[in-house]
Amino acid sequence: MKKKMFVASLAMTAGLLLLTGCKGQSETAQAAAPEKITIVQMPDENNPDAGTKHEGFRKDMEKAIGLPVEEMEGADYSVGIEALKAGKLDVLLVSPMSYYQAKKIAGAEPLVTTTSMGAEPYRTVFITREDNSSINELKDLKDKNFAFVDPASSSGYMYPKTTLVKDLALDTGKLETPGYFFKTVAYSGKHDASILGVVKGDYDAAAVAGQTIPMLVNAGLIKKNDLKIIGETEVIPNALFVVRKDLDENIKKKLKDFYLSYDNADYFKSFYGAGEVRFTEAHDSDYAVVKEMVDTLGIEEE
Repeated sequence: MKKKMFVASLAMTAGLLLLTGCKGQSETAQAAAPEKITIVQMPDENNPDAGTKHEGFRKDMEKAIGLPVEEMEGADYSVGIEALKAGKLDVLLVSPMSYYQAKKIAGAEPLVTTTSMGAEPYRTVFITREDNSSINELKDLKDKNFAFVDPASSSGYMYPKTTLVKDLALDTGKLETPGYFFKTVAYSGKHDASILGVVKGDYDAAAVAGQTIPMLVNAGLIKKNDLKIIGETEVIPNALFVVRKDLDENIKKKLKDFYLSYDNADYFKSFYGAGEVRFTEAHDSDYAVVKEMVDTLGIEEE
């Protein structure tokens, strides 16, 4: 069973935004000392026992901060950022790119992130089939069928596109135009879809989160020697929880203290794939690379 016992649907998150249009600034300001804490994070559909583990986490948080905690499940970072800006939620889990947007749009402050899962740092890798002798480095991707994950993905689009533009001196505005560098460009929607697409020959190559590959190997979906890595990006900061700027400072401290002291190995194994993972303090400076990436890609700011 998924987290339906305690997690609200995205429709509830969107409902928050409907309310924000009717609220004035004074009401938002009055929410600084809330009667409850509302947290939105992305769904976790790969852990069948996640609901039980997360319900325990929620109850532990309530005891630690002395307030009711409501968790909501979201699927759109932009919805969460707008709700954060309007004071309709207090804590939001965001990707590195979405942190940049949450900081810019909602004045969000970094709260905590997590230590790395496993020994290898989190980064995007460029892959092709092991038996593809025509692709051995990034420049060999010219005139090939290539797959990104999604234009909204940090590891599946932003980071690999930045690497290609910088390392191969390509035009960021033309990169995805068929025939400019790649023969064709596809967006698979998921990292595992890109990997399986390369293995099956649907794509000549793809850019995926490196940690996804061993997960598929362990699941028996691909073999370790099906793929080869021909390039990689810089290390990508982990996703982080951000907090709305005008939340009561005492509550912010209690939240941070709770996250940093949480030591339930079963919880971390269930949600992060490794019992040794722990929450650690997030710093704005850790995500400065995102601003550089935005500049490189020429992403227009609203």
